[in-house]
Amino acid sequence: MTLLQSGIKFSGYNRRLVDEGILTADQMQSAIESTKKAKTKMVPHLVEQLNIKPLTLAQTIAQEFGEPLFDLDAYNTDLVPKEVVESSLVNKHHILPLNIRGSTLYVAMCDPIDMEGLEAIRLNSKLKVVPVVVEYNKLVKMIDKIFAESDNFDFGSEDLDVDVVDEDATNNDKNDSEPSTDDSPIVKYINKLLVDAIRMGASDLHFEPYEKSYRVRYRVDGVLRHIANPPLQMANRLASRLKVMSQMDISEKRMPQDGRIKLKLSKTKAIDFRVNALPTLFGEKLVLRILDPSSAMLGIDALGYEPEQKALFMEALEKPQGMLLITGPTGSGKTVSLYTGLNILNTEDTNISTAEDPVEINLEGINQVNVNPKVGLTFSAALKAFLRQDPDVIMVGEIRDLETAEIAIKAAQTGHMVMSTLHTNSAPETLTRLRNMGVPSFNIATSVNLVIAQRLARRLCTHCKRPADVPKESLIEMGFTEEDLASPDFQMFEPVGCPECREGYKGRVGIYEVMRITPEISKIIMQDGNSLEIAEASQKAGFNDLRRSGLVKVMSGLTSLQEVNRVTSE
Repeated sequence: MTLLQSGIKFSGYNRRLVDEGILTADQMQSAIESTKKAKTKMVPHLVEQLNIKPLTLAQTIAQEFGEPLFDLDAYNTDLVPKEVVESSLVNKHHILPLNIRGSTLYVAMCDPIDMEGLEAIRLNSKLKVVPVVVEYNKLVKMIDKIFAESDNFDFGSEDLDVDVVDEDATNNDKNDSEPSTDDSPIVKYINKLLVDAIRMGASDLHFEPYEKSYRVRYRVDGVLRHIANPPLQMANRLASRLKVMSQMDISEKRMPQDGRIKLKLSKTKAIDFRVNALPTLFGEKLVLRILDPSSAMLGIDALGYEPEQKALFMEALEKPQGMLLITGPTGSGKTVSLYTGLNILNTEDTNISTAEDPVEINLEGINQVNVNPKVGLTFSAALKAFLRQDPDVIMVGEIRDLETAEIAIKAAQTGHMVMSTLHTNSAPETLTRLRNMGVPSFNIATSVNLVIAQRLARRLCTHCKRPADVPKESLIEMGFTEEDLASPDFQMFEPVGCPECREGYKGRVGIYEVMRITPEISKIIMQDGNSLEIAEASQKAGFNDLRRSGLVKVMSGLTSLQEVNRVTSE
């Protein structure tokens, strides 16, 4: 179908992509709507979601603007004028300064119509800015290599600015196990461990004392990895330093404590850590969870939903009332999914309130409440208060008891969008869990709109993955269908390992079970059907379960069959 036949009008390189048959008119229209709704940029969407080759896209854009295509592989990175533009702007807009000639700054970018980015670079550099078209993947790789989102801070630098509470204010009773302000080796060592964890993309840090040793481990891509063995005699000082930074009581070593650390990497970049101290047999074990606000700004396209799953999610977010539930084990990405949805809903005409334990990601424009059971501020108490605050959207960190569930469901039935999480293994089990809590079946069937169960699987490294040869009989046993195996595009890959990755994996991808509450499923709920009956109805309605969604990711070459087996086995 031509553009004239479709009646759709595009402009710029969008029109050229359709004219040259790289995309259909429907695909381009969908891409425009998706990026506008999710507040993401077009070029990354075209490359990452529609699988357009970066070189093909860059050539099309260069032709549209009548500009030559510049190959970053031939560019000497030592020539980058790093001092002319703040690294935060380079990372935010993906615009790389290349060269200065007189009063003109030449910059590499993949989308020359990004006027907001060009204007930001112009104002910051105070130079005339001229764009040069480059390939998206090479641009991202070079920016990551040169600027690394941290103002090029030094791993061993004493200038790392860490916000900590005043030690004298924390505890006036000093003892030998407490770090003093002059205890620079401990300070530098802790700072280095925190920064290394951020560099490696870790989600958690574990500081673990044992009878004859002390161990530090990072959780990277969902797997714990041994990092260091500090001397055992440092155990008390390491624990005390972390507790001081977290604003905990360092004299209390018999009870668990919670705290928070803010680590400033630069004037514009800061990372929060949620900290928990637990008394063990040989000392205090501390676990730090890294809370990166940028993870909630990735946009829905970066989460890994299949197109039909994404459509169901967006459809649920657009509804004025009802309940959207996300379920999965700890560390499965539920918080990021919730905040991605909240970020889409976060507009000037929407009043959003959240109750969390604790607040993990701070978002401008959202009213966030830390629940505190010690003073009576429970999830249910916060929910009651929200309903008197004229809310449009309410997010409850977790539904743990009947009172919270009942208030949340009443809110969903009275004109509010309610989002929350539960800890269950699958979407059908979430509905039966609510019933087991004591929520009437009628209320569940009439209030819940969508349930999402999710897991995070390690993503195969694109540099070293290789085709896997598995017998057909084994594939059928694993859940693949004859239709899957008959497809000419069917190809599985397995991890290898290279300098670019860890054991053949780099990063993670979401695996989802997205189940809309259809009339048939509502009927089963009303009849007090079990989770197996709900799951059967869900599959008949065409909703993939977690296992099937994982196999789709395997067929897409995003992850391996071993990894799907690991995260979806019950």
